[in-house]
Amino acid sequence: MYPRSMADSDCVVIQGSNMAECHPVAFRWPMQAKLKGAKLIHVDPRFTRTSAVADIHAPIRAGSDVAFLGGLIRYVLESERWKGDPFFREFVVNYTNAATIVGDGFKDTEDVDGVFSGLMQYAPGIKEWPLDGFVGQYDTRTWQYAGAPAGVGAPRLPDGPPFDTLVRSLLTPLPQRDETLQHPRTVFQIVKRHFSRYTPEMVERVTGCPRATFLEVAETILANSGRDRTTSFAYAVAWTQHTNGPQTIGCCALLQLLLGNVGRPGAGVMALRGHASIQGSTDIPTLYHSIHGYMNQPSALKRHDSLRDWLRAETTPRGYSANTPKFMVSYLKSMYGASATKENDFGYDWHPKIIGDHSHLPMFVAMNEGRVKGMLCVGQNPATSLNASVERKGLARLEWLVVKDNWLTETATFWQNSPEITSGQLRSQDIQTEVFFFPSAQVAEYEGSFTNTQRMLQWHHKAAEPPGDCRTDLWLTHQLAKRLKSLYADSTLPRDRGFKNLVWDYDSDDPHERERGEPDAVKILKEINGYYTDDPGRHLASFGDLKDDGSTTCASWIYCGVFPSPDRNLAARKQPDPPNTPGAQLQWGWAWPANRRVLYNRASADLQGKPWSERKKWVWWDGARWTGYDVPDFALTKAPLSKGSPNAIGLDALSGSEPFIMKPDGVGWLYVPSGLVDGPLPAHYEPAESPVQNPLYRQQSSPVLKYWKLAGNELAPTADPRFPYIVTTYRLTEHYLSGAMSRWNPWLTELQPEFFIEISPELAAEKGIGNTDWITVSTPRGRIRGKALVTRRLRPFTIDGRTVHHIGMPFHWGYQGLITGDAANELTALVADPNVSIHEGKAFVCNVEKGS
Repeated sequence: MYPRSMADSDCVVIQGSNMAECHPVAFRWPMQAKLKGAKLIHVDPRFTRTSAVADIHAPIRAGSDVAFLGGLIRYVLESERWKGDPFFREFVVNYTNAATIVGDGFKDTEDVDGVFSGLMQYAPGIKEWPLDGFVGQYDTRTWQYAGAPAGVGAPRLPDGPPFDTLVRSLLTPLPQRDETLQHPRTVFQIVKRHFSRYTPEMVERVTGCPRATFLEVAETILANSGRDRTTSFAYAVAWTQHTNGPQTIGCCALLQLLLGNVGRPGAGVMALRGHASIQGSTDIPTLYHSIHGYMNQPSALKRHDSLRDWLRAETTPRGYSANTPKFMVSYLKSMYGASATKENDFGYDWHPKIIGDHSHLPMFVAMNEGRVKGMLCVGQNPATSLNASVERKGLARLEWLVVKDNWLTETATFWQNSPEITSGQLRSQDIQTEVFFFPSAQVAEYEGSFTNTQRMLQWHHKAAEPPGDCRTDLWLTHQLAKRLKSLYADSTLPRDRGFKNLVWDYDSDDPHERERGEPDAVKILKEINGYYTDDPGRHLASFGDLKDDGSTTCASWIYCGVFPSPDRNLAARKQPDPPNTPGAQLQWGWAWPANRRVLYNRASADLQGKPWSERKKWVWWDGARWTGYDVPDFALTKAPLSKGSPNAIGLDALSGSEPFIMKPDGVGWLYVPSGLVDGPLPAHYEPAESPVQNPLYRQQSSPVLKYWKLAGNELAPTADPRFPYIVTTYRLTEHYLSGAMSRWNPWLTELQPEFFIEISPELAAEKGIGNTDWITVSTPRGRIRGKALVTRRLRPFTIDGRTVHHIGMPFHWGYQGLITGDAANELTALVADPNVSIHEGKAFVCNVEKGS
């Protein structure tokens, strides 16, 4: 969904976010919904400014979100209202995989004592801890559908493009279905059994949320979902930064599918981003494991030895992903231009291949082991990041470090005044890392595009010249590429052909910018959009124009259409819809894909293509084509009741009533047979550090989480009496991330001048702590001090019959800036989710002591 659609919600649930304080601009939309009569629910360990305007505040302890959401799923499935309303059955049977039958080899957590079938755990006494961090892994073959074999594809592959024959060779039999939902191995019945133990009593026991409050939340959501009403959810990093972050989000998506709250106005699951272009940095990825448009990075470990190998592994023959060959070939043409030909696999051999997990945590583990020589650090401050001491020790083992930032961050000065230096653990003269600091221009000092949380590209213009020798982030990338190309220009080594053939023609035509070495952001966006290879002045109008024969060039297929002609930058549009008219603001900026604002919006109409209700009208069939207030996310002329062809590829394989066109079966997944490594269904596991035993399963924490075993990264055992309290970290409106920008601003530092630690009056009384007293918080990894903020915004929780205290800390401080203070991340651990390696910084354990 997109944030503005939340104004059309009848109920907004904010969980995993303090939206009013952390996303105050976007919070206008839930507040507009509230003014129109919508209910606002906040599920959070703390009572915050979001809670203060909510109709219901449901307190839960950090790390128990899946248990709370699982309880909502069980409540919905057992509700007479849900069973008795034909809307829910029609939506679930036809628009989800509820009727699909799972193979008889699958065993659920109910059958295998809290884990899924296929678990392969590492032996406890393993000599060498795995470098990828996994403590265990699943073989997912038993999770597949009945009738759909795990291995796909034909042994004989075609020689080259067009790749339709290759895609067709990947077809497998359609899975078995039972639309009565009575078969015991239908997804619906598996989901019902899986969540049967998530009773209101169990939710209270696990989360600490009072049963009555939970039931009020459940009733409110159910009452505001259906044919004529919709509920939306919003979350942020308090859902993602856990060892089961993707499963928490998937659990919410499962609930929303059961309630028909997907693809409709005022529905869906809103991922709130923490920066103006965080969405853009995953679309045009700064991530190691993906390339443009969320395609997987070629991997040497997966034996992606040729373009055909990669396509065979990454292409899904049914649904829109069957076009992956067109996306990939057009991307390779953008990388290598005329040098990329059919004869050389469009330069695929030149493209970098990953050889493991190169994300933040394992990168710093490798750095500590001396396996990384240098680092370019742009817009990041690892010296105050996760398990900060370990990260600084990694920086101290580098040969060189480039820091490009607005101010001298803690990372730029770690060798001079870090805690290790001031305490005498390390001496500056013993650190051999050569540090280079590049002063950075602010965002208002250059032009370019943001892609924000709603997938919308918006163009921003240059407001002022950067001072002194400050340069943009674009400048650094542009100059680095040009100088590397120059460095490799005379090389004859096969490994260097990628740099030699890399297309890099972004010099500015403006004499002033050219003199400063700045590239042209407009040229870059045009390259991202794409064009016909034989005529760069003829832009591609949409990703439907892409070909797999080398005739189209497009860096990012999802952005194709943002620059449909040389003089039409659709990201620069600023025309709102007329007041008081239903619409999607289609003339304001441009949203990928194809300027659609609500994804999968075919689901806003019933099987016949009629709106579920006049009040929730969005996209519908007019007798000849799909139309509506938004760009239809569907084949425009495919009739609602048309049949798909099981032997066809692409959208031809899907029927006119299968709205989820990016999925191979055209439906939303309640059960996930592929794509997740930690289970086809969400299950409540305790965080890696927890003050209690898991009340739901014998399995304590995720059996496949990632943990890197190295000095300084020790974890507390479960229910360790030395560390009895739960701690979570959070943001303040007045500061930003590590404070590297905001703590240099005198106005902001005056508003929030000092690091503090929130504790409840009950914990303060137990410890003899008064408001503003100095206190020390410790974990197995470190100790920090701060001023106590004694407040009823935090409360003790009763978890499984015992009292558990909860504390909270903002993470904006460090040892540089106008104001300084201890960094909360001195206490966090290198432990992560197994899907994306994101850290668990929102739930761990600590001790609290009076004094410093």
